[in-house]
Amino acid sequence: MALLINDLCINCDVCAPACPNEAIRMGETIYEILASRCTECVGHFDDPQCVEVCPVECIDPDPAHPESRDELLVKYRLLTTGDAA
Repeated sequence: MALLINDLCINCDVCAPACPNEAIRMGETIYEILASRCTECVGHFDDPQCVEVCPVECIDPDPAHPESRDELLVKYRLLTTGDAA
């Protein structure tokens, strides 16, 4: 599933550059993760890089966007090549 940044975010700006899919943007008050671009780093890394670098552990699974690893891999392929196959 996609990830989301919760209210504990301190806007430290370390997560956005770590995201290989450019899924993290500054929102109105805290950083936000675009579910349409978040693959939990499937296809790029073994672990989500935003979670790895976050100093306050404010990144959680987003229950509004459940996705299997296979679905995340398809999304990764679409984002990187434009081809889901």
